[in-house]
Amino acid sequence: MSKSKHKTPPPAAHTLGLPPAGVDSHAHLDLDALRPDLDEILTRAREAGVSHIGQVFLGPQAWAQNRHLFDAYPQVFFILGLHPGDADACDENAVTAMKQAFATDPRLKAVGEIGLDYYWDDHPRELQQKTFVMQLRMAVQIDKPVVIHSRDADEDTVRLLEAEGFAGRPLLWHCFGADAALAERIVRNGWHVSVPGPVTYPANNALREALSVIPADRLMLETDCPYLTPVPWRGRRNEPALAAFTGACVARCLGIDPAELWTRCGNNARAFFGIQ
Repeated sequence: MSKSKHKTPPPAAHTLGLPPAGVDSHAHLDLDALRPDLDEILTRAREAGVSHIGQVFLGPQAWAQNRHLFDAYPQVFFILGLHPGDADACDENAVTAMKQAFATDPRLKAVGEIGLDYYWDDHPRELQQKTFVMQLRMAVQIDKPVVIHSRDADEDTVRLLEAEGFAGRPLLWHCFGADAALAERIVRNGWHVSVPGPVTYPANNALREALSVIPADRLMLETDCPYLTPVPWRGRRNEPALAAFTGACVARCLGIDPAELWTRCGNNARAFFGIQ
């Protein structure tokens, strides 16, 4: 008998049997890779135990164009900011537009993802830093939490945050992928950490080791979908349901029950973003 050419598909997220208490703190459901299948994606998320999803709009235009996609999905809350890759679009007009959005849309819960990206370095670092600070000050003015994007720029990111008085303010370090040293600095400043799918990748030992220094009440889970898909779905499109596999990996690393970890991280996210 010849062997089948078809591989057994990875297990579905709902087979992990997690309670309906999880939160995907960071998703890009308005992107073309996900938008056509939105209803099916959100159904799978619910079946996997995801109670809420943080939809990140990359600028006021994206919010204006796509917010109504989610009118039928109360489990989706919003995050709005200008990514460092769009630093050249962040001027006073953009800040004014974002302030107006926050004033009129109660689904908007945080400013983000904002920060610095020296990996792609699409814009001069001085410009990235200037627009980062502009949005930090906006967040203070409108009294909203901040979601940070930092890639190959952690020293400058922390320096600017501390200079702007953000120690002790509500802040989530999105897509954390560093080591225990950075995790300790984040924790000392009273900030939260969101863990993405790459924690499941075999080579990411430093990231898994960093989990041990993050207090239980500072930890969240995210997909950053459609990117950064966790094992065993790595190589395919990511979606909120797959946060369950990230959570299961984190639970193993910390030696706690997956359902407990899932619920704890979900509670942290609901408290941070002010959602019920």
